[in-house]
Amino acid sequence: MSQKAPFCVLTVNQPRMTREDFKQEAQRIRPLLIRTARRYLENADEAEDTVQDVLLRLWQMAGELKMPLDRLAVVLTRNFSVDKLRRRRPHVPIERMADMSADDAGNERLEHLMKVLGTLPEMQQAIVRMRHMEGMEMAEIAELIGTSEVAVRKSLSRARQSILKKMNNEKSRRN
Repeated sequence: MSQKAPFCVLTVNQPRMTREDFKQEAQRIRPLLIRTARRYLENADEAEDTVQDVLLRLWQMAGELKMPLDRLAVVLTRNFSVDKLRRRRPHVPIERMADMSADDAGNERLEHLMKVLGTLPEMQQAIVRMRHMEGMEMAEIAELIGTSEVAVRKSLSRARQSILKKMNNEKSRRN
């Protein structure tokens, strides 16, 4: 049998991105980033702010980056835009629902929430209770039920979506 030569990978050390390199790259990709942010945010001012945040983050990482920055910058812009959209949505965390129980409407809402929670699969119920009622961290929950943090996050997200959907469906039926 003949032996094959070992597989070698040559790496070329790229010099750190200079201030001038970054300025040129930022100017080149800025229009793309603004279009991306506007597509999500539908607001020119918010899109500009988001692009500024992204460029600042990229500048902070400039020593570790390779050119071109297009793909990374677009992903960051999308993520920053989605974060802004999420912050826009008003919501009441489950933990604060108990604070609302001082009045009758709060009591009714809390009872309704607990009733809807009871309709979820047992694992989702347990995860929601551990996270929102007992204040456990994702890693603790994952360790306790013997799964990964990613699986816990996914299950918690599905549970929240189910709760919201069921509560909105029942609310629309009453109206």
